[in-house]
Formats: sequence, C-alpha cells, structure tokens
Amino acid sequence: MSATYRDALRAALLYLVLSVVWLQFSGYLLNSFFDNSTDLLRWQLINGYAWVAFSAGLIFIARARLFRCLGVGAKLRERNADRERLRQAAAVFDCTREGVLVTNSNGLIVHVNRAFMEITGYQCEEVLGQRPSMFKSGHHPPGFYQAMFATLESLGEWSGEIWNRRKSGEIYPQWQTIRLVHDDQGRLSQYVAVFSDISAIKNSEHELTHLAHHDPLTNLPNRLLFTDRAGQAVASAQAHKRGCALLMIDLDHFKLINDSLGHSVGDQLLKGVAERLNTLFGPGITLARLSGDEFALLAENCPQPGHAAALAQRVIDGLKERFQIDGHSLFINASVGISLFPSDALSAEQLLRNADSALFKAKSAGRDSYALYTEELTAHAQQRVEIAFELRRALEQQELRVYYQPVHDLKTSRLIGVEALVRWEHPQRGLVSPAEFIPIAERTGLIAEIDAWVMRQACQQMCQWQAGGVVLSFVAVNVSSRLFARRELYQQVAQVLHDTGLDPAYLELEVTESAVMEDPEVALEQMHRLRELGVRLAIDDFGTGYSSLLRLKRLPVQKLKIDQGFVAGLPGDEDDAAIARVIVALAQSMGMQVHAEGIEQVEQAAFLLEHDCDLGQGYWFGRPVPAASLDWVRAPVIG
Repeated sequence: MSATYRDALRAALLYLVLSVVWLQFSGYLLNSFFDNSTDLLRWQLINGYAWVAFSAGLIFIARARLFRCLGVGAKLRERNADRERLRQAAAVFDCTREGVLVTNSNGLIVHVNRAFMEITGYQCEEVLGQRPSMFKSGHHPPGFYQAMFATLESLGEWSGEIWNRRKSGEIYPQWQTIRLVHDDQGRLSQYVAVFSDISAIKNSEHELTHLAHHDPLTNLPNRLLFTDRAGQAVASAQAHKRGCALLMIDLDHFKLINDSLGHSVGDQLLKGVAERLNTLFGPGITLARLSGDEFALLAENCPQPGHAAALAQRVIDGLKERFQIDGHSLFINASVGISLFPSDALSAEQLLRNADSALFKAKSAGRDSYALYTEELTAHAQQRVEIAFELRRALEQQELRVYYQPVHDLKTSRLIGVEALVRWEHPQRGLVSPAEFIPIAERTGLIAEIDAWVMRQACQQMCQWQAGGVVLSFVAVNVSSRLFARRELYQQVAQVLHDTGLDPAYLELEVTESAVMEDPEVALEQMHRLRELGVRLAIDDFGTGYSSLLRLKRLPVQKLKIDQGFVAGLPGDEDDAAIARVIVALAQSMGMQVHAEGIEQVEQAAFLLEHDCDLGQGYWFGRPVPAASLDWVRAPVIG
C-alpha cells in the first residue's frame, strides 16, 4: 500500500475518532454545566456550528488526500509504463542490425546506435554534434538531395537507395528510411534515419549478372553477351558506314584430348586457349566462348576481307604453339569461319549463321585453315534445309532403297557376304548420291532412323536369300554414331532379329572407329551387349580415327575394315602400303579378320592378298546394286 493511500486512511479514521470523542464530550458538558434550557439551547447551537465546521475541515482534508492519492496512482502507473516502453525501445535501438541516426531539428546528430558504428566505422563521440552531410559519397548530384528533402517535407518520410562513405573512405550502398518527428505542439523536433548496408546484395546482383553473361571456365563473354555486342557493333558500323567481321573458331580434334587425358586437362587447355587469344588482340576486338571448344571473335572495325583473313591466320598461327598443362605438352589446331558486314550479312544473327557456315566449309576442306562466307555457301545452306525436309518425307513415302555391294574372299574370290547401303530414289531428281544426303541426315539426326530402317530391310532380304538357297556368311549394316550412342540399340536389334527371324550370326554391324572412341567405356558396354545377341561386329574406317590399342583389344569385334583412303594409293604409295601392312598385322595378332574397302584395281587386290588381307570390297568386285541385280558369279581370280 502506497504512502498516499495510508494518509487517506488515517484521515478517515481520525475523523471517526474525533467524531466519537466530540459527541462524548458534548454530552458530558450538557449533563454537567447547563441547567436551564436557554443556556442549553445556546450551547447546542454553538456546538452544532463548531461540529459542522470541524467536519467540513476534516472532510475537505480527506477528500483532497483521496483525490491526490487517485491522481498520483494514475500518474505513477503511466510513468512506469512509459519507463518500460523506454527500456524496450532502448533495447531495440541498441540491438537492431540496422543503423539508426537521430538529429535534432537543426540537423545536428544527437544519437546513434551500435549498428551505426559497426556499419560506418565511426564511434559515437566522432559524430555527435556533426551533420549527416559528413557521410556524403559524392555519388549523387545535388538534385538527388533536393528531391529527398522535398519528399520529406511533403510526406514526412523518404525511403530509397543512397550511397554513403564509411570512415575508411569506402563508398557503399544503403537502403535508408528517414522520418520527421514532431512534438505535442506539432513542431519539428527530430529527424530519424534508419538504414541497412546492402553491399552484399549489390555484390550478389553483380555476380549473378556476370555469370549470366560470361563463361564460368574462361571468364570470356558467353553467347548471350557476344550476340548483344555483335548487335551493337552492327548498329555502330551502320551509323559510321564502316565494316566489321565475325570469326567463328573451332578447335580441331579437341575431343581426343578430353578422351585421352580427361576433362580436367581439357578444361585447362580451354582456359589456356582463351588466355592466348586474349594476348593476341587489343582494343576493338571482342572474344567469346560460345560452347564447348567453339570460340568467336568480333572485330568492330574491319574494312576489307583481307583484314579479317589476317585476323584468322593470326588465330591459327597463335594456337599452334605448345601448351604446357599438368606435365603434358599439347598442340592444337583451329579452323576459322569468317562472315563480314555488310557484304555477307546485315544483322548479328546473320553474321553468326554465316560464320558458322564458313566454319563448316573450313573444316570440310581439311581443318587447320579459314574460310570466308560467300553466296555460294548460302545456296548450299538453303539446299541442305530443303534436302533435310525432303529426306524426312522420303522416309514417310518409302523413297529410300537398299543397295548391296558384294564382299569377296581374296584367297578364293568367292562372294561370301554383302554390305547394305542406302540410296534415295527422288521422284524428280532420280537417284540422289549418298554423299549429298548422308551428311545432312547425320547433322539433322535422321541418320539413326535411316540406319534402323536399313537394318530391318537387310535382315528381311537375307532371310529371303536363305529361303531361295543363296549361301552368304553375313549381311553388313552400318551403324551411325547417332544410333550407336542410343542405349536402346540393343533392344532395337533384338526386335528386328525377332521380327524377321534372321539368325543373329548372319548380321554384321559396322561401327566407325570415331563412334567407338567418342565414349570408349559406353561403346565397350554397348558392344558386349550386342555380342550377347550373337551378332558380328566390325570396326569401319579403321585408321582414320584415334584408337587406343589398349581399348581396341578389349572390344569384342571380329573384323577391322581398312578405310578406302589407304587402299587408293596401293601399291605405289609407300605410306599407304605401310599403313595397310600394319593394320593387317595388328588384326591378325588380335585374332581378327581384315576387310579392305575401295578396291578398284587388280594391283590393289593383289597387294592386299600378298599381305594376307582376308576380305575385299570395291568396284573391281562389283558396284552396289539392288538385291535383284546382284551378280552371284564368282569374281575374277586375282593375279
């Protein structure tokens, strides 16, 4: 119980006690001193007035004390509540991670919190009495602050991004909110600023933007940024009436390095290529990595094709020097395609497409060179699109045909097998050369569907020959890298054999050396599964790829086919002769048959027979023909 309440209670009790005492005293006086009624009446009147005055005084005192008690109690409760709120506000003010700065109405700093000191590096005593302008970074023009104070005056609050300076001198971004505080009379009393350091957010945004526009391995611009810069370069070239050039760069046989030395070494080589290319060119040249081993170069001022050709030759020569990576001495060549503005293209997209076409031309011409885009290439590109469309229709309209080329035993000249080859009988153009549509089928992915169709047709034809009494040891079917890479090839072959009823021992699948070397481990697994079916396996175009002998001996193949490129120079070309002898010896040592393609002269057949080649195929034995036209007569005896 408070002292005020006790005082009020004492006043009430005193009033009661005095009232009783007064009544007793009055009664005693009446009985003892007053005998007549006149004196008694006079005394009673005096006593009544006195009693009223005395009671009024006591009641006034008690009432005053009671009101005082009630009023002070309410004030005490309000004061305690205010004190608690202040304690809570002080705790929040001191513990919040946002910096807080309070100024008076004159703009002088009167208070800061702990977070303010941690963010800015200033101590409390260094800023008290100063103006917030001491933190200005110089990043904003005067109009920025004028707009800020105009918003404060009109709305009483401002929020936004602002750049300030730490004590160390570092300029950093804040997200800041400033409010005006008024007193009970509505007069401005304080400014309160609450801010947070958003440097981390800004850095993250910058990193994300950088990652979105740059290659993470080489830190070069990626395709998105390069295309944007190419567009800007074309617009600038149009405005200033000057030329520019776009070069597409592809590393020759880069996949061999990945396969033989691992992707880690391959990545280091790509970084080395990027660094070397950067050192070759100065300002005005934009270098980018578009994908894999494909780079691009944009020359913003290239008036003549000769300048672009010189840049391409600088790239080719610059990359020929040795790269030393993880103890390996590596050498790499490059092919370059060139497209020029405005002679070849009028937009960035056209420049990229045309440079890619020129690159394809350079690679087709033997690699390690450059090629310029021409209208002829455009015509070829349009023709490829048309052929791809018509080829898809040819599959649906059954315009494809299977031709068979005989394979002979060189020792006996006996026809022992055939190779199934696809042909296209176009309704208007007649028989279309495979050299024209097979590369397009490979680029568009149609080759896998074509190979599957040829396989089914060949197996059906083999069954018909067997039913007619024709004795053949095998029918060979080419399997493209597209089809070979599919996990479902095993099920596809099994289904064809089941549907046609052909004994698997009569089906020979030919896989190119390059297809096997693309992913040797997957190829090994795929071949073992196919061997489980009982089919024969052969490595086609052997000697043109980059086989590892260690991997080759693990492959479950029965035959190596010598590429016709090595047969063409026989027997006069010493290099071709040496390669042919080595392949024959290698196959024999590994228990494989040797099959030579492209035999067109008896001298070639005689050389191969002399060096123990087992099988031969080529125009000297017979051209590919439809099944009904196949000549079953024995070939001429060699020699």
